[in-house]
Amino acid sequence: MKLRFVAAAVVLAVALAGCAAQGPAFQRAEGPPNSAVIYVYRPYSFFGSLIHPVVECDGQSAAIEPGAYHAFVVPAGHTGCRAGTESEDEVEIDADPRVHYLRERISWGWLVGRPHLDPMDQDQAQAEIQSCCVQQP
Repeated sequence: MKLRFVAAAVVLAVALAGCAAQGPAFQRAEGPPNSAVIYVYRPYSFFGSLIHPVVECDGQSAAIEPGAYHAFVVPAGHTGCRAGTESEDEVEIDADPRVHYLRERISWGWLVGRPHLDPMDQDQAQAEIQSCCVQQP
């Protein structure tokens, strides 16, 4: 009986571990002078893990998996980032030449989860993004 329980626990652990993004660990992105770097990251959460809404910033896009991040390098100035499924969330950023952080999270929706982009301060974002992998294309 114990052997079955242990085997079931191992199978469940392997299945859940396979849901997180795979890839290289966090790496700082560099942009040309007078550009801003916007990190959009999504800490791992089992809730909403099958939903990968496309995030767009300044004409660039990436579908970010749970446990992953993407660095958008944009020209300095006013820009917007948005993500959407059945609803859309948009964040306006005065992208001065520095690093900006947006945390993507998924909440309940009518048909599918709803993405939210939350601006984060550097200290909290740095602590959270370290556990994320580079989003693979």
